[in-house]
Amino acid sequence: MPVRPALPKAVVAQGMVQAAKKPALKPANARNGFKTNEFIVYPAHGVGRIVAIEEQEIAGIKLELFVIQFEKDKMTLRVPTGKCQSVGMRKLAEDVTVRRAMETLKGRARIKRTMWSRRAQEYEAKINSGDLVAIAEVVRDLYRSENQPEQSYSERQLYEAALDRMAREIAAVDKIDERSAVQKIVEVLSRSAKARKPVGEDAAPEAGDFKAA
Repeated sequence: MPVRPALPKAVVAQGMVQAAKKPALKPANARNGFKTNEFIVYPAHGVGRIVAIEEQEIAGIKLELFVIQFEKDKMTLRVPTGKCQSVGMRKLAEDVTVRRAMETLKGRARIKRTMWSRRAQEYEAKINSGDLVAIAEVVRDLYRSENQPEQSYSERQLYEAALDRMAREIAAVDKIDERSAVQKIVEVLSRSAKARKPVGEDAAPEAGDFKAA
């Protein structure tokens, strides 16, 4: 059997240097501080779960993507791993932020004396901001107790959207089901409403103030 000639030492040394220069690859289950099976918040859609990190070639360019599943909405979103910060994707809120959000619910509703269409836009912007405290403000402002005027259809939609976003994150943080999270939020709102009487500018406005423009 022929014996292969030994490679010159210089060639062997060069190969070792080239191998050393190759950057160590990160594990395929973690990128930019996020990992698979982790719950995250995507501003426009709320709480989702990273189910995979995959690579795709688009127009000749290789892209690494977070595959995010929003189970309740039956939706899957793919976000480039390098753009997670610019799109506002974040980890679940820490305990201190959750406490601030729950305290926000206890405050008096703050309703601006402007057209409903403008207020609705502001509420939508808060809901889609991904900021748990801002979402809690919408829940607080649009909540109606039994002795207050009923909501209009558009108000009810925004209230339920904000409540859903908030409850999903509380459920994920506290590791409880979403129904229990909704109950927890509504109980805080109900107790706070019973503990005070509407006074002045911050009070819940009359029914006419809430008619959509």
